[in-house]
Amino acid sequence: MQILQVPKEDLKQIISIFNREIGRFVFFVFVLFFDSLFFAEHISNSQLWINILMFLGFFKMYFRSTPRVKELMIYAVILGFAGEYFFSRLCGMYTYRLENVPFYVPIGHAALYGRIFMFSKASVVRKHHKAIEQLFAIAIAVFATTYLIFFTDIFGFVMTICVFLLLLKRPKDRLFFYAMYILVAILEIGGTAFGCWKWPNTAFGVFEFLPSNNPPSGISLFYFLLDISCFFIYTQMNRKAWKRVTLIRNLK
Repeated sequence: MQILQVPKEDLKQIISIFNREIGRFVFFVFVLFFDSLFFAEHISNSQLWINILMFLGFFKMYFRSTPRVKELMIYAVILGFAGEYFFSRLCGMYTYRLENVPFYVPIGHAALYGRIFMFSKASVVRKHHKAIEQLFAIAIAVFATTYLIFFTDIFGFVMTICVFLLLLKRPKDRLFFYAMYILVAILEIGGTAFGCWKWPNTAFGVFEFLPSNNPPSGISLFYFLLDISCFFIYTQMNRKAWKRVTLIRNLK
């Protein structure tokens, strides 16, 4: 395995960056308790508290980010709201506890997007990106296969295969989306365990030939839409700067 060939000092830096940019976001899993079924039974307006915490966390991260990440985070929030209403309320792909779209969810999408972006752009991470990608790919394959075997999660397994297939021709995006897959999987497990949201037994509650776990394993596939949309808007809003970047790449 390539990760075993990474020098110890570099490996320590990678782990440190992972803990700082992504590991801290995993703490949000525990924050989801404020929107859990248990908390809601004992505290009124329970969702208000998690919305406030998420707003504070978002703005703290926003003001510490680079201008590019700030801009991408804003786009992610806007598109997150639209995507959540489309997939949850209109398509019935999943259902939130109060059958609404909590404010903390689109904001959480943006924070997640920003964290992974900063992790994947760190110099030592880019230096050893192939080793990290290999490790993440193995972990993802084991995770999805385990869900398929023990939970009959065909829907999640199919989406995971689609993730790998889409990334075959997008090698520069592999690290970003592998990291996103893992973080999204952790958040989905926490959110469904607390009862914050729920997935139907089949894909969209319609396709019976695609049994699904609660949650399905490969849901990060739909985050491609968020990333591609954010990237497209960014390039359109910064055409001159993007043309310079493209020119520099072509010269190399």
